[in-house]
Amino acid sequence: MLRNTVEPIQNRFNIALTSATDWALAAAILVAAAIVAVVLHTALLWLARRVMGERESFLRTVMTATQGPTRLGLPLIALAIALPLTPLPGETAKVLSRVLTLATICLMGWVALTALHIGANLYLRRFRTDLPDNLLARKHITQVRVLERGLDVVIVLLTIGFALLTFDWVRQFGVTLFASAGVAGIIGGLAARPVLSNFFAGIQLAVAQPIRIDDAVIVENESGTIEEITFSYVVVKLWDLRRMVVPLSYFIEKPFQNWTRTAGDLIGSVFFYVDHTAPVEAIRSKLSEIAGQSKLWNGRVLSLQVSDCTETTIELRALVSASNAAALWDLRCEVREKLIDYLRRECPTALPRRRNEAVESTPSKADRPQEPPPRGGKSPPRRRALEHGPEKPTPVFRKDHAPRKDRYHHHRCGEKKPAACSMTVPSANNVSSWKGRPTSCNPSGRP
Repeated sequence: MLRNTVEPIQNRFNIALTSATDWALAAAILVAAAIVAVVLHTALLWLARRVMGERESFLRTVMTATQGPTRLGLPLIALAIALPLTPLPGETAKVLSRVLTLATICLMGWVALTALHIGANLYLRRFRTDLPDNLLARKHITQVRVLERGLDVVIVLLTIGFALLTFDWVRQFGVTLFASAGVAGIIGGLAARPVLSNFFAGIQLAVAQPIRIDDAVIVENESGTIEEITFSYVVVKLWDLRRMVVPLSYFIEKPFQNWTRTAGDLIGSVFFYVDHTAPVEAIRSKLSEIAGQSKLWNGRVLSLQVSDCTETTIELRALVSASNAAALWDLRCEVREKLIDYLRRECPTALPRRRNEAVESTPSKADRPQEPPPRGGKSPPRRRALEHGPEKPTPVFRKDHAPRKDRYHHHRCGEKKPAACSMTVPSANNVSSWKGRPTSCNPSGRP
């Protein structure tokens, strides 16, 4: 009875001990293989650097770029060789084998990306952008960089796809998705519209090239240069060292200015406002002298014209040219500064002035001063009116004003004419002789 109870326990213990021993042996084999691979990789890398030395800079760059994939690749190869030698069960070995397969697929994608970048850099080594005429170099750099970004995305997507296809349930889902490709395609297209639009815009930029690396552009009223073109956006370096990030689709759908589309040479204008008496020929000669002494002028365009005229000034426009946008800006500032200094020192009368002319005019009668009246004479009517009040009107009698006893005989008298009144009513013929007579009635008839 006791023997029957102990034997199963002993068998289980032996199985567990054997399994633990197998796991320990398998782990030791795998770890030793990985260590050997890492040591071998380090030794090979050190030996390669010693052989190349400091002369082959490009090969050293390639070695630095491939250091990561090779460091992962050698241990994977060593583990793949050592895995069949381990005493592991079949299911465990199958799981480890699938993990190694996934790692190998990722390694292949990494190697493909590294090889793409090395090839692009190797192709672009012969093009230099630090030369004055770098239009061809910028064209090839733009095409290679844009295509490189697009191929990066394709390689990453393919790597993820191959890695997922190692699982059975993912393959079944792929078959179902392929069967309903119409509906899934519409939904996926709507969801990925921004990504797809930028992707196709990048292909169009690589082929048509409306912009290139180091192009001088004006985007959203901001001037700058194209610094980087990625898979989904463009980085514009502004004049004040800021960075504007613009989607790729912007340069396909909206208008913008490209100052260096066909060539790097640019023409700039400088405006001056001077007096009408300014010596234009002397200023033109001075402009030629300033441009000839400047290192920024490329010797192609130089002119000075009177572009406008107003009632106070004339407008002078100076045209100069330079090899690029940065040099043109500095040249314009230099010409403006030196011409203003020349006008200030040599032609101060040419600076803008305002003229005021004094004109004598004949004063009107109302503005003439009033002469005082002569002594003992009669004062002017206005002064007399102010001192004594307004003159009283002189009575006027019409011809049909026949005197009657019941009529008021005087306009200042409220009495009817009495019989004893010494004041007689004038007739229509002697009204003027009536002026200055007494203006009050005297009923008593006394003088």
